[in-house]
Amino acid sequence: MKLPERFIFRYQKIIPDFDFFLKSLEKKLKIYIRVNSLKANKKDIEEIAEKYDCEPLSFYPYAFKLKSERDEFSIGNTLEHFLGYIYVQDMASMIPPIVLEPKKYEKVLDLTAAPGSKTTLISALMENTGLVVANDINIDRLKALTGNIDRMGCLNVVITNLHGERFGNLFFEYFDKVLLDAPCSSEGTINKNYEVLNHWSEFYINKMAKIQKNLIVSAFKSLKKEGILVYSTCTFAPEENEGVIDFLLNKYDNAIIEEINISGIKTCPGITEWEGFNRNELKKCIRIYPHYNECEGFFICKIKKV
Repeated sequence: MKLPERFIFRYQKIIPDFDFFLKSLEKKLKIYIRVNSLKANKKDIEEIAEKYDCEPLSFYPYAFKLKSERDEFSIGNTLEHFLGYIYVQDMASMIPPIVLEPKKYEKVLDLTAAPGSKTTLISALMENTGLVVANDINIDRLKALTGNIDRMGCLNVVITNLHGERFGNLFFEYFDKVLLDAPCSSEGTINKNYEVLNHWSEFYINKMAKIQKNLIVSAFKSLKKEGILVYSTCTFAPEENEGVIDFLLNKYDNAIIEEINISGIKTCPGITEWEGFNRNELKKCIRIYPHYNECEGFFICKIKKV
């Protein structure tokens, strides 16, 4: 795999243990599964863990890492997957809903929801109570979203097909919690999909950052006072991560970054200085790197509307 020279130049300055990071991109990712607490009981969990040769993850009691070599396709053809007892989901992808901490009977928005991995976890954390609005602009991706919500037995989810930028005005200060897992340049998925590099460029990064800024403004406007917004991406670009958060903080004085504490995962603090921003509190954001955790690369920030 040949990385663009500009990619190496950019990230060797901000990614720790950069040579180790580059080697990790050549390795096949570990497979993780999430047991569906809406359907599985304690006995089911024990049987699934034994059948799939899993080890538990400390940050969530229903999350497991497969010890044996398997692929997502073979697991997707199992009875447990078909019946909605398990969901194949990367470890890092589970973190944003965990950080969001949705509670029973709350109103929660998943602004860019398809294919539904985070939506179904939010529904499970809320024990099928309250309301989860799962939105996605891409009509084709709604098929996967609908299928996963149905398969996992999520009864508290409503699906919408709107431009995410509209929610801030249509549902002003309506939701208790909002998750914005934003569309991004997907650099964190390189070791799962090398094709990400085919369209990689700084022009593309800046293009995505503009979309993300519009979406995060809409997400924040739709959030109730004292509500929580979690912003996440699967990319390393500061323009799409800390730069978007800095933009929001400049626009709204009542947006406050909260600390994030996740057990069993090595996280790195957010980048505090890059082209266009310099803000010390951005270190409260977290970066999850593949070479430290055997998972996709992720960025997560937790924001409170005071």
